[in-house]
Amino acid sequence: MHRQSLCAALAAVAVGLAVSASTYPARAGDDPKPVDPVKGREFDLRMFKTPIGKDKAYACFVRRYDADHLARHPQQKVSGMRLLVTAENPPEDGTSAYSFRLGVKYRTRKGDFDSSGFCSHVMAEQKGDEVRLGCGVDCDGGGIEAGLSRDDKSAIVRLERVRIWQNNKPDEEAGDDLVAGQDDRIFRLDRADIAECKSLITDRKELAAIRHK
Repeated sequence: MHRQSLCAALAAVAVGLAVSASTYPARAGDDPKPVDPVKGREFDLRMFKTPIGKDKAYACFVRRYDADHLARHPQQKVSGMRLLVTAENPPEDGTSAYSFRLGVKYRTRKGDFDSSGFCSHVMAEQKGDEVRLGCGVDCDGGGIEAGLSRDDKSAIVRLERVRIWQNNKPDEEAGDDLVAGQDDRIFRLDRADIAECKSLITDRKELAAIRHK
């Protein structure tokens, strides 16, 4: 069974709840704290460079690690990462809906890997109430946090564990976890043109819309 079919019911719940603590569990010792709506809108403007409206907004971030970086971080499993974040205000919901798609390349494994899920604003209290997106993968697939650098030119991706799948393989064979290690816990990805993230999009209508942006 395809993972999208298997998790359809959970995905519907996640959309309605935006991403609850059960979808993206807080780290040990963290207490959920509501995000000020004004701070949330400020974060969105920094992330997407436009107010969130009925048309979907996109932000793309990319990093391809060179040989020098990988030599200095011998425990890093990831050799490349792309992050596509989307947001929109569906007319029927009345609230903003956020999602993420993550593309991963490994330094010692062949093939392209990806993950996806829904997001909501979270507060990083240990960082002076910094606003981030907390994103979860359905079916207990872990998740990521996505913040921004001070100049908004990079996304800071943090993870403990996130479920990923290898492209073009049956889901029961392709599923795997990217687990944080010594050099795979925090990733700094550079803001890029949306075209750099096109391969993460599978919906034809969405691809057509992006071509017109």
